[in-house]
Amino acid sequence: MLWLTGDTDADALLSSEPLALLIGMVLDQQIPMERAFKAPFDLKERLGGHLDPAAIASMPPDDLAAVFADKPALHRFPRSMAGRVQEVCGAVVESYGGDASAIWTTAADGKELLAHVKALPGFGDQKARIFVALLGKQLGVRPTGWDKAAGAYGEAGSHRSVADIDSPEALAKVRQFKQQVKAEARAKLPNAG
Repeated sequence: MLWLTGDTDADALLSSEPLALLIGMVLDQQIPMERAFKAPFDLKERLGGHLDPAAIASMPPDDLAAVFADKPALHRFPRSMAGRVQEVCGAVVESYGGDASAIWTTAADGKELLAHVKALPGFGDQKARIFVALLGKQLGVRPTGWDKAAGAYGEAGSHRSVADIDSPEALAKVRQFKQQVKAEARAKLPNAG
């Protein structure tokens, strides 16, 4: 089972419902990872116990934004992220017949898997590679070349991203890595003044 939220029920949903995992990845930006990946569980409850990509895609945008903004808000930017989730659900319906897992089950190899993920709204190169690594490392989705497609995020034993978190200790190592990267980036900036 995935260990991304610290909440057993939310992690069980991420582990068993591909759309929930995809939505969590969409929301994993500018808020703590645990909050982003718990949001699909909360969204499912707010939508009456169902995460249906066709229903989400067809909701009036203001209605979905209101669901996201309801206290506690599902994201720091509820309106824009509701729109992003709605776009991703639309892509799942249009390109994969409403089956989020088809994004990875229909990929012939890692290169195609990466292309499928990068084609989704809001998935740039880095987020797509992290998601490919998460699928490969934690869910056993390993078409030929998946690790190469994931780049550095696919390296065994690394602690670079959400793809590597399977325990509180791993979470601490990923946070430490990210802090180190930020510190190195800051050190390269010219001094102000």
